[in-house]
Formats: sequence, C-alpha cells, structure tokens
Amino acid sequence: MAQKYYAVRRGRKPGIYRTWAETQAQVSGFSGAQYKSFTTASAATAFMQETAKPSGAKPTTAKRPATPASQQTAAITVYTDGGSRNTGNVAGGHVRNGDKAAWAYRIELPERVVTGSAGEFGASNNRMEIMAFRNALQRLVELHQTQTSIAFVLDSRYVLNAVTQGWLAGWKRRGWKRSAGPLANAELWQDVDRLLPQFTQLQYQWTKGHATNQGNVFVDHLLNETMDQMGSTRHQSVKKSGTVTPKKTPAATPVDKPQSAASQAPLTHTTPEQSVADIAKGLRDLPFRGH
Repeated sequence: MAQKYYAVRRGRKPGIYRTWAETQAQVSGFSGAQYKSFTTASAATAFMQETAKPSGAKPTTAKRPATPASQQTAAITVYTDGGSRNTGNVAGGHVRNGDKAAWAYRIELPERVVTGSAGEFGASNNRMEIMAFRNALQRLVELHQTQTSIAFVLDSRYVLNAVTQGWLAGWKRRGWKRSAGPLANAELWQDVDRLLPQFTQLQYQWTKGHATNQGNVFVDHLLNETMDQMGSTRHQSVKKSGTVTPKKTPAATPVDKPQSAASQAPLTHTTPEQSVADIAKGLRDLPFRGH
C-alpha cells in the first residue's frame, strides 16, 4: 500500500502525519476538524498552506458542500462506508477468499462521537456497505436514539436506493428475492428491514465518496485502517472496535495428574536367588503350633 501523508489543517495539533492512528487522535471528536490524505509530502504541505494569511487576518475555514435543510435540523448525523480490496476486480473477475474487506460508521451525537469498524475476508463492497448501515442502525438502538432526528450520509447509491426507492419492500414481498433472481446478502437486508421501523425520524443524503465530506473521509480511513490490521491470512477474526485478534487456539491437552509417591518410587531389580532367600526367611518367621 502506498505511503500516505495526512495533513491536519485544523485539529488538536495541526501538522502532517504519516499514519492514520496519529491523525485520528488529532481530529476525532474535534469540532470543525479539517484534514485530508495525500500521496506526496508536497501536496500535503500545499494543503496546509492554503489557509496561510498575513498577520492580523481573520482565520478562514474550508468550504463544505451545502447541507440540505432537512439535515440541518437533525440532532444526530451518521456516516457509513464499506470497502473491499478486491484483487479479482477485473472484467469477469470475482472477490477472492483472501481479499480483505471492512465496514465503518461514525455517529455524531450532540455530546460525543461513537465509531465502529470490523473486517471480513472474501466480502464484496456491497456487503460491507450494507453491514455499515445495518450496524449503525443497531448501535443507535443500543444508544436509545430511535426517537431522535437522525441524518444518514452515505456514498452508496445501492444502499440508499434500496431504502428510499422501495427496493427493500419489493424484495420482501417476493420472499427476499429480486425479480431477476436470488438476492445477495438477503440476511443483512432482513436485519435492516427489522431495524428501520424502530426509528421515527430518519433522513438520507448521498455524498461523493472520499472527496470533501469530512465525515465520509473519516469512515473511509477507519475501514482502511481495519483492513491494514487484518494481516494476510484468513485465519484471523476482527473485533468490532477494528482491532485484529487471532482466532482462539485449541485448548491445551490436559496435563496428566501427578503420580502418587508410591508410583514415583524407583523400581528395584530382584534376582531369583534373592526371591528364594526371602521366601525361606518368611517361612522361618511363621509361628507353628505343635500337634
């Protein structure tokens, strides 16, 4: 993977960082954070210098795309994203078993930010996009935020169309099948269908992926960080927090209980002559009664 340069123009400590972990520490939960990744140091430096102003000038912030009026009223904003490093992504190719994939979400509550991410081998982009959306819904339920106004911001038209264009309802009517045949990831869509009715005020917005929307950029970096931690073998599982842990090793073979003192005593070798002598001695020691 190519080296990246993360330029934090506005954060806890502005500067250029070489890892996402360092960058995340500067921007996560920081109101109005401005940051972007680059493939060269010069580009990152140019980004940092864009806000340079003569002494005494008022600071300015980067412009963001206009936010729809509906989203401005939402108390909570949620960003979700999914991705796959598909080595078989060519004409006629398929996802391979060893390909890394991951999902991530960012829930911006009034007082805090909640994030989550996990990875899976051999999964498609669409599967990860659905999982990001489903898991964000589930986390909101756990946070008791089903009656709050919530705006979802996604870069997946597939997920948005399924929810807003009636695709989900159509698949459900057909027994979780498409009109053209089987429905991929039907079990995930069933979860989404179960979760959505629990919410009273949901809004949706599409955004261009990995561009200027900082929330979308954040979840993209988070899921890529998860894939970076997945290693190169399928014999791993990834926790929801995004950290990678190896599968549990088989239980150790039980250790035999310690032998008793008698069984631990060394064995002695007895010759036939010694055996005869011992028997004769025993006979002499036996008490005999006269007749």
